[in-house]
Amino acid sequence: MTERKARVVLEVPGGERKVLLHTCCAPCSSAIIECMLDNGITPLIYYCNPNIYPEEEYLKRKDECSRFARMSGLEIVDADYSHGEWLGRMKGLENEPERGARCLECFRMRLVSAAGYAHKHGYRVITTTLASSRWKDIRQINEAGAFAASLFDDVVWWDRNWRKDGLQERRGELIREYGFYNQQYCGCEFSMARLENFS
Repeated sequence: MTERKARVVLEVPGGERKVLLHTCCAPCSSAIIECMLDNGITPLIYYCNPNIYPEEEYLKRKDECSRFARMSGLEIVDADYSHGEWLGRMKGLENEPERGARCLECFRMRLVSAAGYAHKHGYRVITTTLASSRWKDIRQINEAGAFAASLFDDVVWWDRNWRKDGLQERRGELIREYGFYNQQYCGCEFSMARLENFS
């Protein structure tokens, strides 16, 4: 990637230059990573998505994240695929609507994992690409992120809205530029079922 002047000026909590970025997929993360790099911020890409179903879908999304990480000269951490554990956490919430209680619990599980990794590896600030999706409730994401960070006294939640400042538009440009695999559902079988019902 070529270095250029930042289009968007980022203000990271505490002025940190290293950030742990929980990442759901390459399409959602590409514009955010580009923006961070343009601002002299080095993100550690933390791929923790046990919600994604089936496993082939998980691997497709992980491979695209890994491809973009390599192109960007960044490290990516694979938190491993634990869909059975995720299903256990979602028990009783299967019929919740999108943006309902299941989504909040899913965000909490993934962001607690991210915060725990940050705590163990010296990353003080965490944020997530989930906050770039117009299909997600950003209030739920921030609630889950703040909860996750509160479990560790040395971790701070960065509650930036990654949809703003032209990043949504840039996301679309980068999807086309890099030919990213761009899925049409959130990831879990419950969101997939709803997509199938409307197709």
